[in-house]
Amino acid sequence: MTTLIRNGTVVTATEFMAADVLIDGEKVVGIAAPGSQPWEEGADKVIDAKDRYVMPGGIDVHTHMELPFGGTYASDTFESGTRAAAWGGTTTLVDFAVQVHGERVMDGYETWMEKAEGNCAIDYGFHMIVGEVTDQSLKDMDTLMGEGVTSFKLFTAYPGVLYSDDGRIFQAMQKAAENGGTIMMHAENGMVIDVLREQAIARGETDPIYHSITRPPITEAEATHRVIAYAELAGCPLYVVHMSVKEAVAEVALARDRGSNVFGETCPQYLFLGWNNLREPDFEGAKYVCSTPVRDWEQGHQEALWKYLATNDLQLVSTDHCPFCMGDHPTLGTQKRLGEGDFTAIPNGMPGVEDRMRMIYHGAVGEGRLSLNRFVEVTSTAPAKMFGMFPQKGTIAIGSDADITIWDPNASHTMSVEHNHMDVDYCAYEGKEVVGQIELVMARGNVLISDGEYHGKPGDGRYIKRGTSQYLI
Repeated sequence: MTTLIRNGTVVTATEFMAADVLIDGEKVVGIAAPGSQPWEEGADKVIDAKDRYVMPGGIDVHTHMELPFGGTYASDTFESGTRAAAWGGTTTLVDFAVQVHGERVMDGYETWMEKAEGNCAIDYGFHMIVGEVTDQSLKDMDTLMGEGVTSFKLFTAYPGVLYSDDGRIFQAMQKAAENGGTIMMHAENGMVIDVLREQAIARGETDPIYHSITRPPITEAEATHRVIAYAELAGCPLYVVHMSVKEAVAEVALARDRGSNVFGETCPQYLFLGWNNLREPDFEGAKYVCSTPVRDWEQGHQEALWKYLATNDLQLVSTDHCPFCMGDHPTLGTQKRLGEGDFTAIPNGMPGVEDRMRMIYHGAVGEGRLSLNRFVEVTSTAPAKMFGMFPQKGTIAIGSDADITIWDPNASHTMSVEHNHMDVDYCAYEGKEVVGQIELVMARGNVLISDGEYHGKPGDGRYIKRGTSQYLI
C-alpha cells in the first residue's frame, strides 16, 4: 500500500520544508516539493496536511511497564501503555527489563520479552537493569549486546533493592567499555537519602513533600559527579537518567566540555511540576512522588533544565513513565495510598508516556524556549541516535520507517485524565491548556490514530534490535 502525505511542512531535527512525503508499505520512499511529482495518481491513500506540521514520531527511551515497586506494580501493561503512547504521538519506546537479586540477568530479559511480545501497539526495545553485578552478570551483558540490548542501567539509590556499590558499578563500566555498551545511571546518593528519610519519619514528617526534601539537590549532584568520574576512568559512555537539578547537569556539562562521552536526560515532570504540587492537600501530593523528585521552583531548577536542553548539555526528554493509581486499581488494588502516613511507602512513579509530546511541544515551541527543530531532536532524533536506532527511527528520510505524526500548530488541547488512555486515574497536568494538537499518528506506515479514533491493535509493534550509541566520540 502506498500513502501520500501532501502539502505539509516537514520538520526534522535539521530541516523545515514544504514537501510531499510518499510512503510505500512501512518505509518512506520519496520526499519532494509539493505537487512536483505525479505520486497522487498512483497512491492508495492520500492525506492532506495543508497548514500542518509533518514530524517524526516520538521516541520515549525511558518507560517502566508492569514494573514491580513498593508492594505493587506499575498500572500500565505493555498493551495499555503502548496504546497510550501512540495516542500521545510516540511511535517507539525502550523499556527496562529487570534483573532482581538472586536471578540471572538473562532471566530478567526473557521475562520482559515475554511480557511485551504480541502485546505492543508500537515498536519497542529494552535496556537492561543490572540489579546484581556478578561474574555471570558481566558475561550476560556480552550476550545481550548480540540481542540488541546495548544499554545497561545501574543504581546508586535504593539500598537493599537495586543499589550497587562503587566497585560493582565500576566493573560494569569496564565491561561496557569492552563490549561497546552504554551505562545508564540512576544517580542519587541512596545511603545518605535513607538516613534523611529515617530522620524525617522519626520527627513525624510524613507528608509527600518530604519525599523531595529528604532527597536534596546535593545528593543527585554528588552521585552524578561520582559516576562520571568512574565512567571516565573506565572509558565507557555514560547516560544519566531523569536529571532534575541544575547542579547535577552542571557536572554533565563539565564532563562534556572535557570531551567525555557523558549524556543526560530530563523528563516533563521536572520541567513543569514542583513543590507546590507535592504540597497539595488531602494526600493529593502523592500523585507527584517520583525519583528523582520534582524540585522547588524557587531554586531555579526548571528554567535551568530548559536552558541546558537549549545548549545540548541535556540531550533529550524521556518520561520515566511508571504510573500508580491514587484510588484502588481494578486488579492491583491500593497503590499510591500505601504511603498515607509514611511518605517512604508511596510507590515512586508518575504517568507520562501519553503526555510527553504535547507538554514538551507546548513548553518548547509554544512558550518559545526551543526551536521546532530542537523539539524534534530532543523528543525523537536524539533518542534514536543515543540508543542505536537512527536513521531507521527518529527522522523523516528516504529509507526510514514511516513513523510520522501530523500536528495542527494552531489548535489547543486541554490536558485531562478524561482525554487520556493510560491505565491510571489521574493526569499530572490536569487542566493545563497547551498549544498544538496531534491529528494523526502513523507507525511503520500504519495509521494508528486519526479523526480521534484508534485504529491499531496489540501486536502491531515489533521488537527493535538496537545498535550501539551513535553519539560517541
